[in-house]
Amino acid sequence: MSTVTLALQTVRARIEDAARAAGRDGSEIQLLAVSKTWPVTAIREAWQAGQRAFGENYAQEGVQKIGQLSDLPIEWHFIGPVQSNKTRVIAEHFAWVHCVDREKIAERLSATRPAHLPLLNVCLQVNLSGEPTKAGVASAEACRLAKAVSGSSGLRLRGLMTIPRPEHDREAQRKWFRMLRELRDQIAAEGIRLDTLSMGMSDDLEAAVLEGATIVRVGAAIFGTRR
Repeated sequence: MSTVTLALQTVRARIEDAARAAGRDGSEIQLLAVSKTWPVTAIREAWQAGQRAFGENYAQEGVQKIGQLSDLPIEWHFIGPVQSNKTRVIAEHFAWVHCVDREKIAERLSATRPAHLPLLNVCLQVNLSGEPTKAGVASAEACRLAKAVSGSSGLRLRGLMTIPRPEHDREAQRKWFRMLRELRDQIAAEGIRLDTLSMGMSDDLEAAVLEGATIVRVGAAIFGTRR
C-alpha cells in the first residue's frame, strides 16, 4: 500500500472519529486534498485511493494539472487568493472557489463563468482574527458581502471559509471555528441560506469537525511536507 493511500486512510479515520464525537455522520464532511506544489503523479495516486476532490492555490499551476488530468473526473477547488487578472481562468476551469473576499472579485468571476458550465460554487473567506497578513472579509462586513454575492448570476454562494490563527490547544482552535459557524447562522437569519463551512486543516481538522465543518482542507497530512 502506498504512502499516500495510508495517509488518506489515516485522515479519513480522524474525520470519522471527530464526527462520531460530535454526534455527526462522517459522510457530511468532504475531504479536500490540497495538492498545490505536488506533481500529477501524487494526485493520481490519491485518486486511485478513492480521493475525488482536490484543491489548488495557484491558478496557473492548477490549470496545468487540470489539463494533465483531464482523463479523471476530478472536482477541482481553487483555494488560494483570487487576483483580479486570474478571475477568468479560474472561472473557466474550477468547480469551486473558496476565497472570495471582495465584491469586485465576485463580479468578475460571475461575468467570466462560461454559460455552458454549472454555476460556480463560492465561499466567502472571512478573516476572523483581523490579521493584516491574511486575506478575507472582516466579520462585520461578511453579511453585506454575502447579500451582494448571492445575487450574482454566474455564482452559487455556498458558505464561508476561514484560515484561523494557529493554536495548539483544542479549545482555542474550536473558538475560531465556532465563530465562523455563528457568523453563518447570523447570515442565515438575514435570509441567505449557506450549506458549507470550509474550515480545518491537517493540524486542527478535529476541532473544525466538532464545530460543524462540512469541508476540511488537508495537504501535509496526505502528501507530506510542502516542497
